Amino acid sequence: MTVGELINRLSTLDRTAPVRLAVNPFFPMAHTIAGAVVEAPDHQGRPIVYLADSGDQIGYLPPGVAVRLGWQEPTVAPARPRRRSARPGAGQ
Repeated sequence: MTVGELINRLSTLDRTAPVRLAVNPFFPMAHTIAGAVVEAPDHQGRPIVYLADSGDQIGYLPPGVAVRLGWQEPTVAPARPRRRSARPGAGQ
């Protein structure tokens, strides 16, 4: 993704919405962003832009977000069997 592509994607979103980093597809967690944006050359001298993680892990990534990122398959809770009810006058 390029800076231009990121700007285009962000331009359609609510400008007041908080930004989070989604990390680790095998154990999805959400992190805050420090606000730091740094441009530095890669090993071939091409510019790369880095966004800094603040170091604050704020909890699990919501399952729906992990699904939309393609990190997890949608899941449905298994059906629960009907609970039997006590019948009045059953000899107790």
